[in-house]
Amino acid sequence: MSTQFAYTPIDEIPRIHADLRKSFRAGTLKSIEARRTQILQLAYLLQDNYDRFKTTFAQDLGRPSLEVAFLELNSTIGDCKIAYDRVAKWARTESAPFNVNFAAFRPVIRKEPKGVVLSISPFNYPVWLALGPMIGAIAAGNCFVLKPSELSPATSGLIAELIPKYMDPGVVRVVFGSVPETTKLLELPWDHILYTGNGRVARIVCAAAAKTLSPVSLELGGKSPVVIDPRCDLKTAAKRIMWGKCVNAGQTCVAPDYILVQEDAQDMVIQALKEAHDEFYPNGAAASPDFSHIINQMHFNRVRGLLEKTSGTAVFGGQTDEARLFVAPTVVKGVKGDDSLMSEELFGPVLPVVPVKDVDEAIEFINERDHPLALYVFSQDSSFKNKVFDNTQSGTAVANDTLIHCATDGLPFGGIGASGSGHHGRKFTFDMFTHLRASLDSPSWIDIILGSRFPPYNASLLL
Repeated sequence: MSTQFAYTPIDEIPRIHADLRKSFRAGTLKSIEARRTQILQLAYLLQDNYDRFKTTFAQDLGRPSLEVAFLELNSTIGDCKIAYDRVAKWARTESAPFNVNFAAFRPVIRKEPKGVVLSISPFNYPVWLALGPMIGAIAAGNCFVLKPSELSPATSGLIAELIPKYMDPGVVRVVFGSVPETTKLLELPWDHILYTGNGRVARIVCAAAAKTLSPVSLELGGKSPVVIDPRCDLKTAAKRIMWGKCVNAGQTCVAPDYILVQEDAQDMVIQALKEAHDEFYPNGAAASPDFSHIINQMHFNRVRGLLEKTSGTAVFGGQTDEARLFVAPTVVKGVKGDDSLMSEELFGPVLPVVPVKDVDEAIEFINERDHPLALYVFSQDSSFKNKVFDNTQSGTAVANDTLIHCATDGLPFGGIGASGSGHHGRKFTFDMFTHLRASLDSPSWIDIILGSRFPPYNASLLL
């Protein structure tokens, strides 16, 4: 049964903002225990409604239940547990490193919440990318407004329904809607804004935020390349690349976007990709319960249009079904830099293979384009891997796997340049929503040593 939830009335949005501002000033999340309580409630929200979320994911994206479990629900519940266990340590005031001459000031760094923060989340991971930032923001002591994506209405609607039932309305509120509601949100001053999505909308967000001097972090995406050393374990590489491309039908911001490989190894790589595909979907992806569909008609038309315009050769896949919003996993060989498939982030299960002369040409190809959110290298040769990583820039640099870095505790997640700004993920989300407040306490007796700072100045002290 479809989850329906009404859009938030636009005239209510400023009141939500004002209510949370008042709640923050009242110190609603001042204590660590108050923060832990809300984090625990969020975990209960997911655990209690586990099956309902599986249903909404099937409605929005056709996501397989196992993918929903380990990429969305279990991972977010796990993030709740991590924050619950570690928030006291994260929030602890730190002694600042200092020169011995300043020891008397007892300098410290206080970890303080920024205030009332806004997160605008995307459709492709509508739980993990919506609630993950919420966990970090609450752990840091902030009040939080979530604007979930209207493009995943069943899942976003369920979140909007459940948040008031589980969470303190003085801590978290959901604004459900589309462009008018988002526009109204961006007219208001925020202590931090996190936007996850595409570069076009990011420019709108930043322009609006500039009017109120609201700080912004961006998690965008871009075209994440895969550089393949032909001497690598191709069977393992192909399996991991195809998995990274086929999860959520390629609608992942760090999905492998294109492959760079020496021209004489192109066919060998494609054959390994075909074997991995056939192992995943022996009867084809269209008949598999383990493959998602494209989110909506607009995005389906976009992906199909890019595929129809390519000058490359589709060596397998290429099938589409408009009624089901289905695009088959497709590998295209012989793609050039000016091809339609290289014009934008694909965000679908299409994988171009770009032949190059050598690793130097691969590096040059990457550097001629915007910095990607992720860069993948498959090689057993440390010098090959280091050459690529040392001579390129990307949000993350991953060797011999794809996507897995997003789930690796202790690593920051974020882009550089056109792929985003700022870092988040567990402790790094806490840091993003935390103000590092410098503090010291100057004793009266220190003027015995520093009294010369006061006028009238004695020039002889400079000698």
